[in-house]
Amino acid sequence: MAERNFSMQAYWDRVAADWQPRLSFARQEQPDWPRWHDEALAKLRDLMGDWPDRVDLNPVIEYSVQDSDLIRERIVLDTEANMSVPCVLLRPKDMPADRKQAAILCSHGHGRYGKDPVAGIRSSAGHNADIAAMNYNYAEQMARAGFLTLAPDLRVFGERRDGEDPFPGRDPCNVNYVKGSILGLYPLTLNVWDLMRCVDYLQTRPEVDPERIGMMGLSQGGTMTTFTAALEPRIKAADIIGYVNPWRRFGIERANFCGSQVVPQVYRYFDTHDIAGLIAPRPLLVEMGIYDSCFPIQDLLAGYAGVETIYRAAGAEQDLWQDIHPGPHAFAGNKAFEFFRRYL
Repeated sequence: MAERNFSMQAYWDRVAADWQPRLSFARQEQPDWPRWHDEALAKLRDLMGDWPDRVDLNPVIEYSVQDSDLIRERIVLDTEANMSVPCVLLRPKDMPADRKQAAILCSHGHGRYGKDPVAGIRSSAGHNADIAAMNYNYAEQMARAGFLTLAPDLRVFGERRDGEDPFPGRDPCNVNYVKGSILGLYPLTLNVWDLMRCVDYLQTRPEVDPERIGMMGLSQGGTMTTFTAALEPRIKAADIIGYVNPWRRFGIERANFCGSQVVPQVYRYFDTHDIAGLIAPRPLLVEMGIYDSCFPIQDLLAGYAGVETIYRAAGAEQDLWQDIHPGPHAFAGNKAFEFFRRYL
């Protein structure tokens, strides 16, 4: 009789040992990138479930102040009938309103303060610590480099969190995933929707060229950049920081994700490199830290190899960049400035 097992972790490990997602590019017997791209993108859209109905953004600029060489604006947008999004917009103080400037949508990670440290807001020792540990203020850095940047709060983070500890001992992302699942609504989908509506807003800004919008994000922000850029063709260039690595490793073996980063059956059809590969042929930068304790470098390199295969099949390998840096789970800032200047 075969050895019996009572452990769910052992069960998942055994199931995933030889798992091959059904629509993974690596599974194609005769790689045909255009056909795969169309089929995979359609399936990803299907997996995301229902999208909210569009409403008027009703943008309100609550303040606009000069902070050294930047203008900081607090903006609130309506993205659906039952939800609004607070954002921080940053731009050089002398940026002209000529509809010619590039913009970058900057998504935060699974941190305590949502958008604030990404936008360089230093309201506490904790904000400063996060910025120092992860070089986390990339929206501020990109604005100082000449871009207009927009940093929104994702759902259940920052100003959109229902109190300091709404479900004691439990991750609010997971609780909201379960709540949404019984309704057929998923936090990842809703966050992607909010970010798409942020692109809508950026296209209305008097400074911004609607055809020159990029996106970047670290960790969960990397998740959001991966999914949003795959699904939103108006994002012309993307920087995924510390995220693309095999689901079997960080999802099944280490459970290093939350309910805001998945939709049902996603790994049945795709690995993370397949979703990142759907960004092709648009330019993509993938950042990987050799001392990343969240996603080990060996896993990040495996993810990048999968993306590289797809970009090569798409004939876009020259527009796939990598930044392997001697740092932790953080924004490297080595190539991102040159990357966005070239492609936006």
